Amino acid sequence: MFGRLLDWSRRHPGVVDAFWLVPFSVVSVTNAWFAATLAGSGARSVPWPGVVTGPEAIMAFGLVTLVPLLWLRRYPAGVFVVVSLGSFVQWLAGVEPLAFNVSVLIAMYAVAARCLLRWAVAAGLVAELGLALSFGQIVTNPDFVSWASLSVFVVAIWIAGIYANTRRRYLRSLEERAVRAEHERDQQVRLAAAAERTRIARELHDVVAHNVSVIIVQADGAGYAIDSDPEQAREAMRAISDTGRQALAEMRRMVGVLRTDGVTGEDRGGGRIEEYAPQPSLSQMDDLVTQVRASGLPVEVRVTGQAPRLPEGEQLTVYRIVQEALTNTLKHGGPGSRAVVEMEYGSRELLVRVTDDGRGAAAARSVDGHGLLGMRERAAMFGGSVEAGPYAGGGFRVTARLPFGETGRSRAA
Repeated sequence: MFGRLLDWSRRHPGVVDAFWLVPFSVVSVTNAWFAATLAGSGARSVPWPGVVTGPEAIMAFGLVTLVPLLWLRRYPAGVFVVVSLGSFVQWLAGVEPLAFNVSVLIAMYAVAARCLLRWAVAAGLVAELGLALSFGQIVTNPDFVSWASLSVFVVAIWIAGIYANTRRRYLRSLEERAVRAEHERDQQVRLAAAAERTRIARELHDVVAHNVSVIIVQADGAGYAIDSDPEQAREAMRAISDTGRQALAEMRRMVGVLRTDGVTGEDRGGGRIEEYAPQPSLSQMDDLVTQVRASGLPVEVRVTGQAPRLPEGEQLTVYRIVQEALTNTLKHGGPGSRAVVEMEYGSRELLVRVTDDGRGAAAARSVDGHGLLGMRERAAMFGGSVEAGPYAGGGFRVTARLPFGETGRSRAA
């Protein structure tokens, strides 16, 4: 509640100024009017030759000290100078201090709260001098104790202004630090996304290179068998067709992903193409689960539905999502935690769900984490999505949906 009120006051400074300036002006004008009425029409001489004071002079001094307060927020030092000079001329004219002279203290507070320290010190000294002059005029036999008691009030207002200035600068520094931290966080997220895309590009490059190697081997076999065994040659050509389509689909997904390391296959002397080992696929899922279990995390695997033939790139994505989710459980789950890996093959999509019962939901994490960002990047390449977060019971759950077949290719495009 207080925070919202503070934000509103910052957005509407004019309304805030009017909230205190209007009542103060009404009280000051009323006080000046009564003082001018008591003065009557009988003017009296002052130390200046040819100058007299009366009701008009009192109202003029009131306007000089009140009107400049309208510009107090924008020009605090200038307003303080004008108000102080007006009060000093009022003292020279022999007019006793009235309610509108409190504007000197208001302007002093504004200088202390908004200007540099040297200006604040100067304003405090000027206010103390004005108090001493007014004190000597009001009291016939002034004493130091009474003057000191009034000075405490002035010093308290001055200290309050200094504190407001210090707090305002501190809050401004916190806001600047928060903005810098937000920019740094966004930059780290962008860097993490770029690094993950680079890694994905490297792995997809290996997948496509492996498919091309298979095509070359099948083409060589078809060339040798075309005369002696035409049926085997036709089988090889069908394998080349299927592998080529799959490689083309993987290559399309690589468009727009920047490769930064320049590691590619090359034709070594003699025309032999470098061989590439394929990246992990669903066939290596059992090995991954075995490794995780050996690390001390009990893992249960549940598979439902009929598994279709998935492209190697999509198999790699599923493998990496499960690997990252189990790694997070190992890191954040705590002792005694368990994990369940569920894979549900539907008619159009594959649902992968990794659930644990550990304390990972309460563990300290960076915003979204780079691992979760990598999961979403991988799934998005195939038109899928990843959701991660705590669930009822205190555990953590990662859910990935990956469409396959023509649906997945159309969404990714």
